[in-house]
Amino acid sequence: MKQTAATVTAFLLTTSLQALAQEPTGRPEIPARPAKGEMSFFITSEGMGDGANLGGLSGADLHCQSLANTSKAPGAAGRTWRAYLSTQKDGNTALINARDRIGKGPWYNAKGVRIARGLSDLHGDTLEEARHGNILNMNTALTETGERVPGEVKVVGQNGRSNQHDILTGTQIDGMAFTDTLDRTCRNWTTNSESGSANVGHHDRLTSFTSMSWVSAHASIGCSQEKLAATGSAGQFYCFAVD
Repeated sequence: MKQTAATVTAFLLTTSLQALAQEPTGRPEIPARPAKGEMSFFITSEGMGDGANLGGLSGADLHCQSLANTSKAPGAAGRTWRAYLSTQKDGNTALINARDRIGKGPWYNAKGVRIARGLSDLHGDTLEEARHGNILNMNTALTETGERVPGEVKVVGQNGRSNQHDILTGTQIDGMAFTDTLDRTCRNWTTNSESGSANVGHHDRLTSFTSMSWVSAHASIGCSQEKLAATGSAGQFYCFAVD
């Protein structure tokens, strides 16, 4: 069929308009900056004042909940909070692993910084995760008020306060409870005696004569407030939101 110049012009114009309609208009869309997460992790700004006698797991959980509910950090109030603490099998008390109490993550500090994606990342379950590590350290392991906890090396903002980097956990490096017969939890967080012991982690994770583990660095030399303080603890512990 013979095409006139007008027909060809009309065809080309229609084709051009169709192609133009299929192209994106304006500037390419730039992905939004990832929003900071709402707080789902903190170190208690203060212990309970009675050494490692926390009133058991329920007392420790209540302390976490109370501090979170009064925190001004976004998303802190109205969530379910649990203390990162293990218990040992002792009479009627069951063995409980700290890692089984805190949900699945991810977890964010009071500044909205993600400290771990999930349980495996938090504990370094795989070789790759262990090498990479979570980002719990002096600058990210903050209290519910967004403040640093005094560590082994004094930093700006520590204001001369003594070292408080021994954080109560009663837990092994993989987040599991101890299964031996030694007291690793100050009788499952019910005693403030001079004797007994609780396993602690180091929130500042410094290369020192002890350990870099945030969960399992060494044992305390007792369960009283004075004995805890003697090795660098104020009876504080980690809190995680489970929802």
